[in-house]
Amino acid sequence: MLLQIGLVLTAVVIFIVLIIVLSLIGSAIKVIPEYQRAVRFRLGRITGLLGPGLVFIVPIIDTIVRYDLRIEVVDVPQQKALTKDNVEVTIDAAVYQRVVDPLKVAVTVKNHVPAVATFAAATLRDVVGMVDLDTLLSHREEIAKKIAEIVDEHVTPWGVKVTGVAIRDIRLPETLVRAMASQAEAERLRRAKITIASAEYEASKIYLEAAETYAKNPVAVQLRQIDALLEMAREHNLIIVTPSSLEFVALPLALSKATQQGGGTPQQGQQS
Repeated sequence: MLLQIGLVLTAVVIFIVLIIVLSLIGSAIKVIPEYQRAVRFRLGRITGLLGPGLVFIVPIIDTIVRYDLRIEVVDVPQQKALTKDNVEVTIDAAVYQRVVDPLKVAVTVKNHVPAVATFAAATLRDVVGMVDLDTLLSHREEIAKKIAEIVDEHVTPWGVKVTGVAIRDIRLPETLVRAMASQAEAERLRRAKITIASAEYEASKIYLEAAETYAKNPVAVQLRQIDALLEMAREHNLIIVTPSSLEFVALPLALSKATQQGGGTPQQGQQS
């Protein structure tokens, strides 16, 4: 009986030891993806960079901290800033950053993502305060590039690289939006009036040239009158009374009238 109890206890102890050994072996084997690196701490001291691939650490003694090397988009909280010409704007931006030196990040900054976002927000307000509203709206890309350069210069000692800043939205006060809309409408009206005036000026030049041509050639005037009378008779089914100076117009008008009435007799009057 005692022998059986001893065997059972031995089996339980062996099973427990086996579980402990397997768990230790499992905790000693780590797989680091290609896009990650792991900083190894041994008893609190950095001993190197691990990965990618299969790595081994000493259980209990070693600990690792993983860092993603891919570009990460960091949302900058909406910032209210005052431009150089004292206009308050609300700006929504994003920062593109990546870890380039995990060893530096591990020992210089606790949470690099919120740290980058906070510094980017402060830099955004400073840069916006140095330009007026028109420059901010028309040179958004240049301003975003300047913000990225300033932030990158500051966070490079942390082991972080800022690849770009995107200004996603700029919101203006409602009163200013209405004023800008009125200004744009007034500008469109001004351009429309200029276009109409230019067209009238060009038309007047053409009319003047035509008048000079008609003055030099009276026959052209009579031909133009004939064309106008024929057009009126054709469109409105009219009976035209012509002056004696246009007696030769009567026949074409009569023919036109007869054609429209299906062979009826055209009527004509003369006025001396």
